[in-house]
Amino acid sequence: MKIEKVLNNNVVISNNELNQEIVVMGRGLAFQKKVGDPIENSKIEKTFILEKNGVSEKLANLLRDTSELYLNISSKILDYAKTQLPFKLDDYLYVALTDHLSFAIIRHEQGIDFKNALLWEIRKYYKSEFQVALKALDIIENDTGVRLPEDEAASIALHLVNSQISGENMAGAVQVTEMVNNILNIVKYYFQVELDESSVNYERFLTHLRFFAIRFMRKEIAADSHDAFLYEQMQQKYTDAFQCSQKIVAYLDNTYQYTISKDEEIYLTLHIHRVTQRHELNSISE
Repeated sequence: MKIEKVLNNNVVISNNELNQEIVVMGRGLAFQKKVGDPIENSKIEKTFILEKNGVSEKLANLLRDTSELYLNISSKILDYAKTQLPFKLDDYLYVALTDHLSFAIIRHEQGIDFKNALLWEIRKYYKSEFQVALKALDIIENDTGVRLPEDEAASIALHLVNSQISGENMAGAVQVTEMVNNILNIVKYYFQVELDESSVNYERFLTHLRFFAIRFMRKEIAADSHDAFLYEQMQQKYTDAFQCSQKIVAYLDNTYQYTISKDEEIYLTLHIHRVTQRHELNSISE
């Protein structure tokens, strides 16, 4: 392998045998080296592939002021995350997480810790990402001796959630969380009931809402090929669930000026019916 770009004395960009752009790390790997020089295999400590254009340039800019220690920690966290999460992680996470960890650790060492206002929601709605983020705190502590608070796990989890949205727009992950939370609150308020969060139906509903919100953030518009007869059946058979879905339709229209498809109304109605079915049966038996 040859050096294609020097990020600092310990980090370079190269290409592997498949002509994929890779980051190569190792102590003194690029010391007194230049573009075109061969990379000494004995000095290579870690490599990872970059599939997204422009990320290496952002890494180069970041590493001018940030130690590659944080890039190495981020890489370890993302290696673990890839084994635990079912979705593909955006390459920009290497940049975003490295930058975040550097700032968070420096702040913590100065006695400044920020509270994450969405800690409760993130822990509740993004359980897999939050568990990965808790493991990330262990990785950070092992490599730096610094134990960050649980609020930072929530922030790391948000970066993982955000990877499903746009790569760089952290505000998008916050908006997805708020949208999901508000829709669930509409259901709870309409039926005047606490949902059974341990149920399979709740998990299915939550997953549906999360990906619905992500599609909204990505401005993905699904083709509306709804079955008129099925739509009418939903209205008649699951009256309460359908009326609740219309509250959600109104919320999305009023808050985001977003009109959902009839297909989505059908799916919402079905999920709402399933997630509230136990409450309805209890009400009938009383």
